[in-house]
Amino acid sequence: MKDNTQEKVEKEMEEKPSAEEAVSQEAEAQEASATPEAACEGGEEGPQKDEEPKAENPSEPDWKSLYALTLADFDNYKKRTARDREETYRYAEADIIKDVLPSVDNLALALANAKDRENDDFVKGVKLVYDTFLATLKEHQAEPFDCVGKDLDTETMEAIATLPSEEFEEGKVSIESKRGWMLKGKVLRAAQVVVSSGKSGGK
Repeated sequence: MKDNTQEKVEKEMEEKPSAEEAVSQEAEAQEASATPEAACEGGEEGPQKDEEPKAENPSEPDWKSLYALTLADFDNYKKRTARDREETYRYAEADIIKDVLPSVDNLALALANAKDRENDDFVKGVKLVYDTFLATLKEHQAEPFDCVGKDLDTETMEAIATLPSEEFEEGKVSIESKRGWMLKGKVLRAAQVVVSSGKSGGK
């Protein structure tokens, strides 16, 4: 009886796998579970991710456009600055000339009141000073303009009165009270004029 029991135990031990064999069998089972289909699916997953286009970040600035815009703004700034500087330089003497014009007006008035004394040495001296003023102003491109007999131009003339005139028709400048001046093609001082209202009595 004892012999039979011992033989049975020995037989069971032979049939039971060792611990190492059990671990080996379990590893083989796990490898087998990774089927070719699963491997194939995993392989396709990689290229699909690589092929997806990179999404643009809407918050990321367009540096090329910003650079072009900045360059254009800077170019406009340089042009505007150069133009302003040229304009300032061109008319820098305007204020000084305006301050001189009243003196020129007084000399012209003195000569107008001394027409019957043209040969007088004093009058000749006044005329010399007046002509020197005019020549100097002309060098700076400042010149007077005539208004008498012309239509009223509100850009260059200021009407201070309207009077009947036997010589000039209605709407024409009949009297120039203060002479107008131009500086480099622009109005430096508007002329003050009297405009004709036509002949007296409307005849």
